[in-house]
Amino acid sequence: MLLEREVELQYRPHMLEALQNKVHAVADSLRGQTPTCSRCSRPMKRHDAETVSWEARVGQLHALVDRYRCPNCNDEHRPLLDLLGVEPGRICGALARLLCSLAVVAPYTLAARLAGLLLGVEISAMGVWKVVQRMGESAARYSEGMSQYHADSRSKGASTQDAPPVVVLSVDGSMLGMQVRKNRRRRTGSEPLPPLPAVPEGQFQEVKTGVLLLPAERVEPSPGRHSVVRRFLVSCLGNADTIFAGLYAQLRELGWVGPNTMVVIVGDGAEWIWNRATMFVHRCEILDFWHALEHAWSVARLLYGEESRLADQWVHRIAEDLRAGKVQEVIARLKRMRPKTPELREKLQGLIAYYSQHAGRMHYDEYLRLGYGIGSGAVESAHKQVVHARFRQAGMRWSEAGARRLLALRLLLLNDNWALLDRLPMVSVA
Repeated sequence: MLLEREVELQYRPHMLEALQNKVHAVADSLRGQTPTCSRCSRPMKRHDAETVSWEARVGQLHALVDRYRCPNCNDEHRPLLDLLGVEPGRICGALARLLCSLAVVAPYTLAARLAGLLLGVEISAMGVWKVVQRMGESAARYSEGMSQYHADSRSKGASTQDAPPVVVLSVDGSMLGMQVRKNRRRRTGSEPLPPLPAVPEGQFQEVKTGVLLLPAERVEPSPGRHSVVRRFLVSCLGNADTIFAGLYAQLRELGWVGPNTMVVIVGDGAEWIWNRATMFVHRCEILDFWHALEHAWSVARLLYGEESRLADQWVHRIAEDLRAGKVQEVIARLKRMRPKTPELREKLQGLIAYYSQHAGRMHYDEYLRLGYGIGSGAVESAHKQVVHARFRQAGMRWSEAGARRLLALRLLLLNDNWALLDRLPMVSVA
């Protein structure tokens, strides 16, 4: 291990020198080339030249950069920096992408330490945060732009020639602790920063997450343990329309929604899910089996008491009947019950209303026969990976912009689409 570290330190200056030579070669290749203005398409005139520097993984690079200015609209252009994708005094794109890969799996302070251990780059937690804001904003804009593009019926997605016959879509929400302040604090002159406002209880915002998978790709790696070969995640801080627009855009990009594709929507009893499921013509709506049993448990505990064996037997019978497709028999049996207390009567009526409302989504025997699945375990697992593991650690509170940007980057990693960042520019944020 020490030998590897010694070799790395020994050849790091050589790598910096080699990279600097390539930068000079690119700069020389642009000499004498006059750019055209992006606004008026007229040739620009060379204004001046200055030496600028930027940070790369192996050290600081520099170059003499020509600056061109349009005599008509005064737009400025520095071809070398645009070609290299760097900005004066900032971190280059390649290093920024590496730092983002650390920040999406670890808090910013820990990511900065990992940068020193793994990359040999000394950077502060605030430096990592700034990089994430710029790359995350670019990733978020791309994702939102893709949703807007596919919202148009004239948009072109991947070929649906090999579209699967069935796609399972599962969607749910999870709460995220948010900051009270909407904007960053600003220091006025030499005065100290104003204190942070108190965080009231209930300061949360829902993160909606959806999972797309193919039933044909479900596997059983060990007895009783089920998994999927691949899945695609979509998540956002927006409303219900935003998450379904993102899910539809992802289906179009994958080529998974053909004219004959059956879209199976699995969810709990939330109305916002079923109200938007109608966007899919060929669909099958399934009420999550375990959510259905949770409602039964609330009645069983009142009926027989907490941790009662009779309560367990009562719910077990309902579960077996529901799994066998006997939802109407279950409803009829519940209606014959005679509750003895007002509280139990209210709970029982709520359970009957819940099962009656969703009876058309509770043909579990048929869903199991077709291989659709009856639970929302995939999206529950996605919440733990997307939200809980990174965003809900002890004491974490997020601004809406910060959560949105980091969420976009984390989805790229979890969807195995990190290479997309190589095609996205670093954008400036306020």
